[in-house]
Amino acid sequence: MNRTRTVLTCIRCSIALVPAALAVGAAHAAEQPAAPALPSTTGSVFTMLLGLTAVLAIMAGIAWLFKRTGLVQRAQGNAVAKIIGGVSVGTRERVMVIEVADQWIVVGVAPGRVNTLATMPRQDHVAAPASAASANFASWLKNTIDKRNGSS
Repeated sequence: MNRTRTVLTCIRCSIALVPAALAVGAAHAAEQPAAPALPSTTGSVFTMLLGLTAVLAIMAGIAWLFKRTGLVQRAQGNAVAKIIGGVSVGTRERVMVIEVADQWIVVGVAPGRVNTLATMPRQDHVAAPASAASANFASWLKNTIDKRNGSS
């Protein structure tokens, strides 16, 4: 019983002290200057996007510089095998010519398989000039258009 009376007395005292504590807290808050406003999130998002753009621009610039100076090609120039050319013979099949040492290897490439088709000594690789190929196409296209316009 004595213990219950002590607990009730403590609760009554606490209830009586709460309004006084609130009044002191309100007076103390009135004396202090207002807290500075939080910075806007728009500015921080803009700063983040600006930094991201700068980093991406630097990466693109370095890649362009490597490509321009040929540093990437020099790193690949020490490869044992070099692809000379290739042609597609199906939707997922190709025939490719690969140079290894002084030998050309003709391989068939399909999904999951690479088969040797032929081997031959290294040839002097002379590509057909692009202007001749485009001239042939241009003349063919001109003849086709003339035939269509003449028959219409």
